[in-house]
Amino acid sequence: MHFPLTPLRFLYRGVDLYGKKIGIVSGDSRHTYAEFGERCERLAAGLLSEGIRPGDRVAYLSFNNNQLLEGYFGVPLAGAIVMPLNVRLTTGELTAILNHAEARILIFESDFVPVVEQLRQACPGIERYVEIGQPYEDLLARGRAARPDPFSIDENAIAELFYTSGSTGTPKGVMLSHRTLYLHGLYVAATFTPSDNAVELHTIPLFHANGWGRPHSSTMNGLRQVMVRRFEPVQVLRLIQEEKATGMAVVPTMANALLNCPAVGSFDTSSLREIMIGGAACSPELTARLEAAFHCRVQAGYGLTETSPVATSGRAKSTVVYADEEDRLNHQSMAGWPLPGCEIRVVDPHMRDVARDRQAIGEIVIRGDLVMDGYFKEQKATASVIEGGWLHTGDMGVWDDENYIHIVDRQKDIIISGGENISSIEVERAIFAHPAVLECAVVAAPDPQWGEVPAALVVLKPGHELSEEQLAAHLEGRIAKFKMPRRFRFTGDPLPKTGTGKIIKRELREAFWRGMERRVQG
Repeated sequence: MHFPLTPLRFLYRGVDLYGKKIGIVSGDSRHTYAEFGERCERLAAGLLSEGIRPGDRVAYLSFNNNQLLEGYFGVPLAGAIVMPLNVRLTTGELTAILNHAEARILIFESDFVPVVEQLRQACPGIERYVEIGQPYEDLLARGRAARPDPFSIDENAIAELFYTSGSTGTPKGVMLSHRTLYLHGLYVAATFTPSDNAVELHTIPLFHANGWGRPHSSTMNGLRQVMVRRFEPVQVLRLIQEEKATGMAVVPTMANALLNCPAVGSFDTSSLREIMIGGAACSPELTARLEAAFHCRVQAGYGLTETSPVATSGRAKSTVVYADEEDRLNHQSMAGWPLPGCEIRVVDPHMRDVARDRQAIGEIVIRGDLVMDGYFKEQKATASVIEGGWLHTGDMGVWDDENYIHIVDRQKDIIISGGENISSIEVERAIFAHPAVLECAVVAAPDPQWGEVPAALVVLKPGHELSEEQLAAHLEGRIAKFKMPRRFRFTGDPLPKTGTGKIIKRELREAFWRGMERRVQG
């Protein structure tokens, strides 16, 4: 039997098997899965009453809340495409995305009323603006869509549209079909297999490729899902204690903020069983610190918006025996090995596998059920990254004979100094190992002799001091001399980040090179 694949099946599995259970916790509101399912159906009816047609884009400008989560199911129920927006983008960036996507409806939180007033003028294609609150509830009061016949759903139709962070260039709309989302959710559930009494904190913003794919698999498994509206360390710690959370996903900057929160030992976090780290490279030191603070399993993962997003994780593998504690931490901090339905290789420019010796560097390429259907209205851009059935990630890595992947750097972030390739991530990990460092970034800076050299931007923990000489002494023996930063810049300001916590190296790098241009022109 060919039964169409759609994430709507996850919704109705949650409704049918866990209907009486509190499934969604959002601020002061708590909804059972039956109530959540009804609200999704009412959202679909409201959108249809507004004239939404199959394939139309419905955008959201919202922090994590139950209304945004309802959009992940209610919008596809109406046959439309849900499009969560990065709340940290400028009005100009939002305008460009909304106009490119030709969104017809924008649902927004009251926090963004000033932004929306500007969007009304700049985005003539948006026909209806719905503020979360009474206007949104009025939309839900217009009726209730019937449960669809699964055979009426085209599994290849696009269900979600996510615009990339733009940390390395112009944002592109990543199209994810019903089929792709269903299989990704299934693989995430099969890989991490939490029991149905697990409590999942949605700490990652849901505008980031489905918040690491958790809402779909969590709904299918009937987990209690706790919405973290905005990431604030004390509030996250409080929610862990009050809701007895068992799992959450964070990016390294979030993990750092939790570890350096003065209240970290003041809350009962003993319910935690697992912390997933993604979004940027994780160091063994960070993994060790998290395990020591929260006494639970910590493992890294890897993926892109273009892979729905989770493609690998640093979970244990029966054929891998750790040599010692250091080896265990190293393995758990790697990108790891592939999820089901996903094939990964590390290749040279001619698509030949590089040696599996964890030394030879190549580009990571991926194919499988969870790879995007393409970039929206960008055929050339799609063709530039999907070639011969493989998605070219632009990430450089090494691998071993157990298919463990280790990310070395982005292609654009590799520093080529005097003909030597230097991994910015490797240098950052060495710097981050210093106990006074809160966060850091290493980028290429211009140099008249070597072409470019590593430059380190370092943010210190409050109350700590560190000199350039002390940090250089710390790095000796940890990295080769040619990898040593030639410039250090200490700052008290947080480094610029995308909405998902990734450090925007492009901005940092351009600041150095703009100075070079001025000297040349002068």
